[in-house]
Amino acid sequence: ICPTILLNSLLVYSFTLPHLPDCASFLSLSVLESILFTWISQMNHLPMYIDHDKNMDWFSTQLQATCNVNQSFFNDWVTGHLNFQIEHHLFPTMPRHNFWKVAPLVKSMCAKHGIEYQSKPLFTGFADIVQ
Repeated sequence: ICPTILLNSLLVYSFTLPHLPDCASFLSLSVLESILFTWISQMNHLPMYIDHDKNMDWFSTQLQATCNVNQSFFNDWVTGHLNFQIEHHLFPTMPRHNFWKVAPLVKSMCAKHGIEYQSKPLFTGFADIVQ
């Protein structure tokens, strides 16, 4: 268990939640949420090969360093739209719920310039983490 989560739970929630089972439930959900977020955010970054010796433009570097998870209602919901990591890296201040609108434009730009736009199924992304 992350010491920060444990400390926060003990210092803050032990005073506001009246029962120990409530604290344990909250702590368990916080840990599960942290694990899920780590897997979701890292499946788009860890498996990517990054060649630091290449002198590439910024756009190409962003597409080499990350990939997307295929879009579906379920994937959008589970990942909180973090399945659009390419768009997130290209437009970091864009609200997440708008990434699906710009994705076709990014794909067409990649096709026009011969840059690979990588997208994979959700469970393939999870499997890539442990390989």
